[in-house]
Amino acid sequence: WVIPEGYIPPASMVNANRALLRPAAACLINTGDEDAHIQITLFFTDREPVGPYMALVGARRTLHLRFNELSKPEPVPPGEDYASVFESDPPIVVQYTRLDSRAAEIALL
Repeated sequence: WVIPEGYIPPASMVNANRALLRPAAACLINTGDEDAHIQITLFFTDREPVGPYMALVGARRTLHLRFNELSKPEPVPPGEDYASVFESDPPIVVQYTRLDSRAAEIALL
């Protein structure tokens, strides 16, 4: 899976609520009978890619992965555009969402 849009705002109007704090998320579902080992690589406009970030989605399970909580090999930098590539051994489905909380009028992308 390739997600060309990615951005974590450097500031949020709703810092007190974790559910609304810079949430760029990939929702993954593995409907198969074996665990899915996920490798994520991030691509940037002005520097080399970073990765792999590793994740595991169990058989017949889902995972909601927040980009701002990824830390290894390095945190995802706020304020920089990025794109992500998801690779998995068995097939999975990926959905990307981003809640823009930079202003009081919140927007879901």
